[in-house]
Amino acid sequence: MTNFIQPPKAKQLLKTLSIHDDDRNDDYYWLNDKENQEVIEYLNAENQYYDAVTSKYKDFETTLFEEMKARIKEDDESVPYKYNGYWYIVKYEIGKDYPIYIRKKDTLDNPEELLFDCNVMAAGHDYFKLVGLSVSPDNTMIAFGTDTVGRRNYTLQIKSLVTDELYSDAIPNTTGSATWANDNKTLFYTVKDEKTLRSDKVLKHKLGSASANDTLVFHEEDDTFGVAVYKSKSKKYLIIACYSTLTNEYHILKADTPDEDFTVFQERVRGLEYSIAHYGNQFYIVTNADGAVNFKLMKTPENDTHLNHWTEVLPHREEVLLEDIDIFKDFLVISERTNGLNHIRIKRWDGTDDYYLPFDNETYTAFTSTNVEFETNILRYGYNSMTTPSSSIDFNMVTKEKTILKEQEVLDPNFDKDNYASERVWATSTDGTKVPISMVYKKGIKKDGTNPVLLYAYGSYGHTIDPYFSSIRLSLLDRGFIYAIAHVRGGEYLGRMWYEGGKLLQKKNTFTDFIECSKYVIAEQYTSSEHLYALGGSAGGLLIGAVINEAPELYKGVIAAVPFVDVVTTMLDDSIPLTTGEYDEWGNPNDKTYYDYIKSYSPYDNVKKQEYPHILITTGLHDSQVQYWEPAKWVAKLRTYKTDQNKLLLKTNMKAGHGGASGRFEALKEDAEEYAFLLDLENIHA
Repeated sequence: MTNFIQPPKAKQLLKTLSIHDDDRNDDYYWLNDKENQEVIEYLNAENQYYDAVTSKYKDFETTLFEEMKARIKEDDESVPYKYNGYWYIVKYEIGKDYPIYIRKKDTLDNPEELLFDCNVMAAGHDYFKLVGLSVSPDNTMIAFGTDTVGRRNYTLQIKSLVTDELYSDAIPNTTGSATWANDNKTLFYTVKDEKTLRSDKVLKHKLGSASANDTLVFHEEDDTFGVAVYKSKSKKYLIIACYSTLTNEYHILKADTPDEDFTVFQERVRGLEYSIAHYGNQFYIVTNADGAVNFKLMKTPENDTHLNHWTEVLPHREEVLLEDIDIFKDFLVISERTNGLNHIRIKRWDGTDDYYLPFDNETYTAFTSTNVEFETNILRYGYNSMTTPSSSIDFNMVTKEKTILKEQEVLDPNFDKDNYASERVWATSTDGTKVPISMVYKKGIKKDGTNPVLLYAYGSYGHTIDPYFSSIRLSLLDRGFIYAIAHVRGGEYLGRMWYEGGKLLQKKNTFTDFIECSKYVIAEQYTSSEHLYALGGSAGGLLIGAVINEAPELYKGVIAAVPFVDVVTTMLDDSIPLTTGEYDEWGNPNDKTYYDYIKSYSPYDNVKKQEYPHILITTGLHDSQVQYWEPAKWVAKLRTYKTDQNKLLLKTNMKAGHGGASGRFEALKEDAEEYAFLLDLENIHA
């Protein structure tokens, strides 16, 4: 069909970008202006082309959407958690796209109090997001943030839980989160720089006063850092967190004295990462101090918080990544990762008990979840695997009994988790490094090279993609697909060094790992290049772009969602949201060494005259993380350079940002579009 429908052709206006005595010619730089009507017309033309090319399987797309939706329980609610005398619950109702937040006082038998009905709040908006719910210590007020554009720029408001009325002030341009001092009238919140959207200031608001009179408490002037403010679980301290990719700094203030000044916990030292948790008269610190690459646990007296006073609680271990801790009155809970697998360790403060929760799989995910109560013996954690729906579990740390509170329901009479199998295999990258791949498929497949495989990866920021269950994914598995996650370097699946080995001047390891994982599933006859597909989003979209420039012959088709592909230009423009905070991840191209390296893999800069696989690219007009023009420019350039007749499709959501559609089921439509694209390439339409 693509042979008979003419794709849009973006006009070429040469712009030369020069630095380090190097010229880059960019014919599509002009697309970087959404106020230009020609830009909007081009994006609309690409959408019309997308609609025309995909029209032949629109009915199938609808079938997929309805199938995905039918597996999800519409009248659903979260497992209640208790905080400060109230049980908090999020529920969904049949036919409604947004959550409803409620609470119940003391016991679950008491009548519910409505906090927010997002279905009502979203009325009249194409996009709606509620975040940052923060209840005052006396339970009478709640602060919250709303975004009606999708740019993650939230308006902060306060609602009375007594009268159900909103206070008059609406504070724009915030992160949406806020925290209360213990006096029930002082609120601390973070605001964003209007241009770069970096969270750079902490302000103090007094209930009843105009926001124009709010006091600036902290200003983060280093544009590679962001800030946040929150309260310790012990409720004793207000904490300002200053963070960058490689460095942390915290400032603390007793929550009973909000008008005093914050004091620095430990001043920033480049490369020193740490996080803090308060307990008794101590702070506990997860840190990489003293070369603890995989982190260790230390503690310090609350009145002597400088690094010199930190003492070791749990030592650094070469083979174990210390990811996080949860503090309870009688227990310390430690989240660890060994050989890629999650482990939860429970240790009594008095030393009388120390054990791990048992898990016996290689493709599972386990994590501590909502544990806001301090004086409890109950640990709440979540568990799922690639074949097992997610469960929420309460574990009694004294009796060691567990109660499964809820297992995700899959409303499909034909679903049986025993019909699926998962495994973890290891590919070998070009430098000899073993790279794990988690995969799931319907039992009975044969390794004869004919199975379609969707290989997914992310591989940046130390963000680990754990093997997880997805009811949506069943629409692929039940039609013969194998779904695989390549745990490439750049994440932290195999520890901190796994991340270090896939960033800055080693970033290309991420791409070669993925390519070698692709070759592995072909060599082992899980699939062939005629049936192999690749998927990645955001920084994972960069991965897809780099891979198809380097090894396009391995793939029948690829999907790049909100892809970060114009790396050099973006990283040289410090006015773009989030750029300066990214220097420690990608390198600062104002330095020629990093410029040359980034330019050597940047997908947009390396498009070449060659055959490419079928490509679907998605973006959002209001995206604040990867601006829409990156994928738009990439598509325009690919159209000029590619020498094949394969599909090249750009779908722009003209009403959303980085996260796509906001409604619970609207987002499923985007999943259905992606799956329909893949299944059509396999000639599967039912």
